[in-house]
Amino acid sequence: MNRGNTVRLDFRSSFDMLDLVQVVSDHVGRQAGLDDDAVHWVGVAVRESVINAIKHGNHNDERKRVHVEFTPMEDEPPGIAIRVRDEGTGFDPSTLPDCLAPENILKASGRGIFLIRSFMDELTLQRAPEGGMEVVMVKRVQPQNA
Repeated sequence: MNRGNTVRLDFRSSFDMLDLVQVVSDHVGRQAGLDDDAVHWVGVAVRESVINAIKHGNHNDERKRVHVEFTPMEDEPPGIAIRVRDEGTGFDPSTLPDCLAPENILKASGRGIFLIRSFMDELTLQRAPEGGMEVVMVKRVQPQNA
């Protein structure tokens, strides 16, 4: 991973920042070599993880911040790593309900992590060393003709 080109955003817990995060995600994704479809799905995953950080992690507390890092990966295959961290108390990822279970299928929320996992090549949910919860996502460039 080439940390020299990491782009970091650090902002208060406000949904007003979603469009900026989206623009940065799209730009860094294109620079990393992702095709238009991959850039789109990475953007959806990033938006979902930032919304989760604001809503569930920081409980809409504007005194708490959201930290987002975009790091182009130059190893093979190349791609992008994204880290989203909140300043909340965190949670145990193993306690997330199964959104496909019959009792949850009609619920209006609870699909974010499921969607992120389906859009990205790698997903890690863990307590951050700095405190809070972090989501680390990786999307790799798909070879042509695949």
